Amino acid sequence: MLRITHCLPLLALLILWLPLLPHAGAEALLIRNVQMINQGEEQRPLVSIVIKDNKLDLVSEDTIPIDQVDRAYDAAGGTLLGNLEPGQPASFLILANNSMDDIEKLMDTKRYARFAIYEGELLKNFFRRITVETAEGQAAAKQGWLAYAAPPIAVPLNYRDSTRWNKYEGEWVSGLFAGAIMLDRQRWLDQDRSSERQVGDLTQEYEGGEIRGLRFGGVGTLNFAKPWVWTAFAATHAFDSGFDATDDDDFTLYDLRLDIPLWEKASFSIGKQKEPISMERIMSLTQSPMQERAAVSDALLPARNVGMVVASNFLGDRMTLAGGVFNNWLDKDQPNSLGDNATQYIGRLTWLPIESKQQSTTMHLAMAMRHSNGKEGLFAATDPEFNNAPDFVDTGIFTTDEFTTYQAEASLRSGPFWLHGEYTRTEADTGPGDNEYDLDGFHLTGSWIVTGEMRPYNYQAGIFGGVPIAKSVEQNGWGALELSLRYSELDLSEYPTDSGKMDIWSAGANWMLTPYMYFTLNYRYITLDRYGEEGDTHGLNTRLVLLLE
Repeated sequence: MLRITHCLPLLALLILWLPLLPHAGAEALLIRNVQMINQGEEQRPLVSIVIKDNKLDLVSEDTIPIDQVDRAYDAAGGTLLGNLEPGQPASFLILANNSMDDIEKLMDTKRYARFAIYEGELLKNFFRRITVETAEGQAAAKQGWLAYAAPPIAVPLNYRDSTRWNKYEGEWVSGLFAGAIMLDRQRWLDQDRSSERQVGDLTQEYEGGEIRGLRFGGVGTLNFAKPWVWTAFAATHAFDSGFDATDDDDFTLYDLRLDIPLWEKASFSIGKQKEPISMERIMSLTQSPMQERAAVSDALLPARNVGMVVASNFLGDRMTLAGGVFNNWLDKDQPNSLGDNATQYIGRLTWLPIESKQQSTTMHLAMAMRHSNGKEGLFAATDPEFNNAPDFVDTGIFTTDEFTTYQAEASLRSGPFWLHGEYTRTEADTGPGDNEYDLDGFHLTGSWIVTGEMRPYNYQAGIFGGVPIAKSVEQNGWGALELSLRYSELDLSEYPTDSGKMDIWSAGANWMLTPYMYFTLNYRYITLDRYGEEGDTHGLNTRLVLLLE
């Protein structure tokens, strides 16, 4: 694991940098695409508003370039209520889009206000920040999170709101504390005799409740002229075997990285982070249509690694390209020199060959490659897509001269429907002669959001995001409901230790009550071909996910 002592030189350097960072003074703030109330006209104008030194400076229907202000935000057609007197301290609200057509939104300003400023003091800001211009000078709405990989926990949509209790805004550093806890209840429905001989009696050790994950950390900025983004998240394994932490009180840093802007749509990330390979790996587990990643993703691809990534999107955000170099020597209990540990080179290219004008239908294609010099050998093993289970397939550690992983993926999203598939293959060279082994697998996943919401596409990273909620239970709605199916296959049998071949059918249901709480239910039917016989197992897992608001 990455020990705190390994990070002390980096932390000390950051502390020394703090006095050199620019001081935040009075800012010029631009809000675009604000809808004005205009009685007697069906077409309500969209205006831009500029606030300088906390006072209203300008209201105009003209497009104001973002390079003339310190910060710019997109109101996305939100309706303005309040006083607009130039030269006076700004005081107004901007409600959610289409507020003029819904009397409930006009009456309930506390719930539907997306921006609020009073006497020049900013009280609420849920709007997306504009960081680049399109050719027409409008907000580039596709531009979102700076880094290639999003935070490991979904950050609340209103993370820019400076009034949040878990948000810190300083002159040099800003940050938002976030956390997540996942509570599981596992039940095995049936296991045949062959499966018992392969993996043991699952009901004896691998059934009941557990805390699947308890993660906490934060994201924020170092306030340079072009802010750097920092990410730090950790987890405790103290509850892996229930609430008794006497034997397994372990602590792991999952993410510790800096994301630095290079040019308009390019970033440089350094630290412990996800490698740029596989949409399923890059996506946060809390946003996946299934509780666990497919077996092939867990067995052949790492969760995190220490290294650096350069990434950019281009061709009108229709393509992304990312490349990285990784070496986990800092992540060792007793790190050796850099050259004694395996080094990996990874690249990923994504492309949107089809995207409808309204962006409701999107086809995504991607390919990636990962090469390792194999100095630490190769190890592939995984559970049957239930966290509370032993490894069903396992190669053990075997020596390799080098190995290369090839990965391809394809997605089609049309409104609330999403179909996604990935194929991964690792070719390992274990020495002179014909000692080459191929380990491979794939999965095909489909989901349908019954309540009609549509997963957004992250153009920066080339991945789909989590399920948005049109009307949560807090708004007297039912939340969002997603149904999913998956078939996955993992074949490690070519390696001579009878490592196994596993096929899994899965069905799932995700009920998102609010952006911060949801329930999931997963069923799996597992077929394992190992030790000369075929065993069948099926089980059920329920999960409650709570995110820190």
